[in-house]
Amino acid sequence: MLVGILKIKLHAPYVHSLKEKRMIVKSIMGKLRNKFNVSVCEIAEQDIHQTIVIGIAMIAAHTANCDSTMDHILDFIEENCEAEIVDITREIR
Repeated sequence: MLVGILKIKLHAPYVHSLKEKRMIVKSIMGKLRNKFNVSVCEIAEQDIHQTIVIGIAMIAAHTANCDSTMDHILDFIEENCEAEIVDITREIR
């Protein structure tokens, strides 16, 4: 059994308040939980309006499954979120 960890940093220049940011983050996290059955949390920079840092954790049987799920998650975020992906950290243990 493997644990996959994905840290995604997004930049949303159109966000002007923490309330606006919170709506976007809740939407992204809910969609990821429902579609991919992963654990999702906002992990850093919670007080900065235009920066979103999301941590995602998953369990998989094989490295290929974990990599594939991570790729699908990144594609999903690019397609369904107006924020730009700035940084990605992937880890499989």
